[in-house]
Amino acid sequence: MSSPPLTVLRASPEEEAAIIAAVRRAEGYVVAGPEHVDGLLKLLSDPKVSDPIYDLPRPFTRETIANWVADSEALRQQGRCILAVTLDDDGEVAGYSRFSIWPERASGELAGARRADLQNTGGGKVGVSRSIAFMFETLHLRLIGLTAALDNVRSAKSIEAAGFRSMGEIESVRPDGTTRRSLYWELDRDEWERMHRL
Repeated sequence: MSSPPLTVLRASPEEEAAIIAAVRRAEGYVVAGPEHVDGLLKLLSDPKVSDPIYDLPRPFTRETIANWVADSEALRQQGRCILAVTLDDDGEVAGYSRFSIWPERASGELAGARRADLQNTGGGKVGVSRSIAFMFETLHLRLIGLTAALDNVRSAKSIEAAGFRSMGEIESVRPDGTTRRSLYWELDRDEWERMHRL
């Protein structure tokens, strides 16, 4: 799991419990299970999809992906993670979203990717907007922090188009302990509601 946002919030016990319950429900998303392991492996084995994402389990093998799916599900039961997949018309894995949640801080982070043939079609911006709405409206979070590689222009454009505030650069830590400089943004629920108020 990645690091929580730089801004530190404290959730009340009631707020924390509501977030945990909402994460366990994962309403509106297809939660990744054992039946999606092969599809995720195929998706992430494409460097055009996985290279910019620092927190994926590497190397990409059936075992590492199966463990990632199982670990994510265990974290979902704790109210700390949702690993979701999007499927194409043929039922193949076309993308994934991973919501990392810190219920005690009413905060979260989002990572994800789409299949290479679906990139640069505008769907990424729609997906980011849908995910942000889900995190604020359904999971009841108050803050989202996002990172992107310094050269990941496509993600940076989607993040900024969604209204996130740039907060400079941070050191992101990969699962193997190595680090990567990342661009970093935050958006809180009040800012998001102001942008989407009719």
